[in-house]
Amino acid sequence: MSARPRIRLGCEQLFDGEDLAHVRGRRVGLVTNHSGVDGDLRATADRLHATDGVDLALLFGPEHGIRGDAEDGVGVDSATDAHTGVPTISLYGERRQPSAEELARLDVLLFDIQDVGVRFYTYLYTMSQSMVACAEAGVPVVILDRPNPLGGVEVAGNILDPEFASFVGRYPIPVRYGLTVGELARMFNEQFDIGADLHVVDMVGWRRTMLWEDTGLPWVAPSPNMPTPDTANVYPGMCFFEGTNVSEGRGTTRPFEQVGAPYIDGFDLADRLNALRLPGTAFRPVFFRPSFGKYEGQTCRGVQLHASRGAPFEPLRAGFEALAAVRHGWPGQFEWRTNRVGIHNFDKLAGSDSVRRAIDAGTPVDELLASWARDRTGFEVTRQKYLQYPL
Repeated sequence: MSARPRIRLGCEQLFDGEDLAHVRGRRVGLVTNHSGVDGDLRATADRLHATDGVDLALLFGPEHGIRGDAEDGVGVDSATDAHTGVPTISLYGERRQPSAEELARLDVLLFDIQDVGVRFYTYLYTMSQSMVACAEAGVPVVILDRPNPLGGVEVAGNILDPEFASFVGRYPIPVRYGLTVGELARMFNEQFDIGADLHVVDMVGWRRTMLWEDTGLPWVAPSPNMPTPDTANVYPGMCFFEGTNVSEGRGTTRPFEQVGAPYIDGFDLADRLNALRLPGTAFRPVFFRPSFGKYEGQTCRGVQLHASRGAPFEPLRAGFEALAAVRHGWPGQFEWRTNRVGIHNFDKLAGSDSVRRAIDAGTPVDELLASWARDRTGFEVTRQKYLQYPL
């Protein structure tokens, strides 16, 4: 698939090494979706189903479903997987973790889903809640490790306040945590007292300085609005527009890369942002008409963020500068969205209400970033214990 030498994923190590002992002769459950494939695009679910001596008893699907066809926030029903014939249990419907009855049918639970390296991506909490359920049921958990598309060096953003814990942020970690899903599982298990019988099948050949294009792997969009690595690159900062009445680009071919609303002057906004001369960053005026989501069928005016891959681009700086520019450039029309009980959606993403209040008060973004860096000191010390891969 690629001319570059490619790394070996945890799912490939499972089938080609001694780790197969974790599943051979056992009743296996697998938490996965369409992103759970190897470097040759073979699905882990299909490979397990075809492996002699492995009883793939249950599949569990996260947000967007086992095959990735559901939009964000839409509940998914349990069913039977049409390809393997294996019963599929939704973990994004009435409940968010396997039941004791389901786990009683298993000897081991595997997890293989591509993460994007950002705190509010829900797959992390499908993993952690599955670990909690397995700890209670005495069922071992095996995480098949995958790259962090943003690399494993940079840590950025504020630490989540536990008072604002939700399914888009359950634990006190920063927006960018700079860990693989396997490293994060080890941290969750020990630091937050999950206590699961946990094993991680590590990758071979991955280094912390690698971005996605360095891995030699094909990109499989892990969710419907994460179509390319460029989307993942800007997502840590631009996703915060979800909590406002500005379209984050859902319903277009450039979700999160472009933002806008009918009331914004995109040329004015681009001028304001480009005047900041943010490294590795440029904003272009755009017009777009979402096919679904906010302002469906209406013409939105705004900007597209063009960014370098990796340094010197800082996605949180770019995202919050854009957010502050709209908030204060169009104060009579900009709104923070709330849910049915009056909770600000932005606060759930931010893991705090102080971020929204600071933006309202006109606090410079540089001051916000500096305060978050001070708050991350403890996390960064703890994080060092869980780094499994070299630079």
